[in-house]
Amino acid sequence: MHSSEIEWLKQAQKGDDLAFSHLVEAYQRPVYNLCYRMLGNAGDAEDAAQETFIRAYKALHRYDPSRKFSTWLLSIASNYCIDQHRRRKLPTFSYDEFDSPIIEDKGLGMEAMLMQDERQEQVSALLEQLGPKDKAAVVMRYWYDYSYDEIAEALSLSVSAVKSRLHRSRKELAEVWMESQNESLVIERKNYERSTI
Repeated sequence: MHSSEIEWLKQAQKGDDLAFSHLVEAYQRPVYNLCYRMLGNAGDAEDAAQETFIRAYKALHRYDPSRKFSTWLLSIASNYCIDQHRRRKLPTFSYDEFDSPIIEDKGLGMEAMLMQDERQEQVSALLEQLGPKDKAAVVMRYWYDYSYDEIAEALSLSVSAVKSRLHRSRKELAEVWMESQNESLVIERKNYERSTI
């Protein structure tokens, strides 16, 4: 956290609304992105991000400065999204706005862009296999590069539970991926055999 953010945080804890608005501006994108990835819908993500900041504002007096502010804030967002998923049974992950580099016109052309879109859809479909806490752990680990300790703190789990969830999720995703690839090969083979008859 930058020194200006530390100062904003101190001032916000003393009731300075302008300082809190600076924190909102600094963290609105990561909070929105996490909510979007977990809820899969821009409108729901906006509502969840707004609710996250309202809850953070109300709980600011309980924030422990020894913790990373971003971890504390994103834990509020992820827990809110998990609750929303359970209540509404919403799809819980979207890959549409993944922060991977966007393919620009660097000679890759339309075929490469279509392949990237197809890969994004495949990953999104794979992640739909996971439960909300597992998705939250995967997003925090592989999109935000959070440590096991930070994920454990954010999701109110033990570090061993986080490691176990991530291991199980990777295994489950790999199995589903292999199964889908085998199905694709079978379909391609049948189509090829039909076309050669």
